[in-house]
Amino acid sequence: MDLTGKTVLITGATGSFGSRFIQTLLHKHDVQAIRVFSRDELKQSQLAERFDHDERLRLLIGDVRDLERLRRATREVDLIVHAAALKQVPACEYNPFEAVQTNIVGAENVISAAIDNQVPLTVALSTDKAVNPVNLYGATKLCAEKLFAQGNSYAPRGEVRFANVRYGNVVNSRGSVIPLFKAQAAVGEIAITDERMTRFSITLPQAVDFVLSCLNLIQGGETFVPKIPSLRVADVADVFAPEATRRIAGIRPGEKLHEVLLTEDEARHAFDAGDRFIIVPQRPSWRRTDPDGAALPEGFRYSSDDNDRWLTHEELAAMGASLEPAA
Repeated sequence: MDLTGKTVLITGATGSFGSRFIQTLLHKHDVQAIRVFSRDELKQSQLAERFDHDERLRLLIGDVRDLERLRRATREVDLIVHAAALKQVPACEYNPFEAVQTNIVGAENVISAAIDNQVPLTVALSTDKAVNPVNLYGATKLCAEKLFAQGNSYAPRGEVRFANVRYGNVVNSRGSVIPLFKAQAAVGEIAITDERMTRFSITLPQAVDFVLSCLNLIQGGETFVPKIPSLRVADVADVFAPEATRRIAGIRPGEKLHEVLLTEDEARHAFDAGDRFIIVPQRPSWRRTDPDGAALPEGFRYSSDDNDRWLTHEELAAMGASLEPAA
């Protein structure tokens, strides 16, 4: 999708991903306007200052729970990137109704507004937590994925399309392991849940580039999964807290030992497209064809503990040294 002259709306735009996505659009794409849709006026003001009050920025106070506000905000928009969500696992567990209102009802509202205003393309950000979820956050994101995949059935003529992008932990996002261990190392003790634990890992620039690279591939209903490296939590401790005492805290409620980005069941209707997997809808009521790529073998599973690409100590150190401050 050529974004030249286009109007892009980003929900949750003042978060880590949204801020980096805006930076990329401003510096590398000749967009007409970027609508910053979020609830926090202070963060919007800070974001505007960060980008020197670029005249292409439009600061829209709003909540994805508010359908009427979304309808107003999405008029004459060419692309929606839906990044707004309640993401902290403990907060979602303690405030379950709020998580449902934002992550599920908010997703439905984005879809409804896009259909009402004939927005050609909407991409929703998902997470590995949505795969075989063990916490409410993951469950709400699974529901959101299903809504965005099957939301295409409400616009069968192909003028409006929805898809998902699902990836793993973003390095230096709030609560991620590298900045956490770096901070804990300063006081001499780090808390490790389990030294066997593994995670998928992606940087913010990689996440932004991946979302942009998916735009031209969307027919409607896909979930795009990047092929990304895994890391071992014990390796992160070795690199960033080698002298610190290690305290084994145990796996927290709602946490997994390993993460999965593609299940055996999904593999039956997914394709290997080189640098990514593409999960296609099983029963689309809209016109589409299979993507370019190879069918996956029976029983294929893409999990963080059984990956063919692992971050080395050197790569981890370089990544930690180059981290940008999290938004």
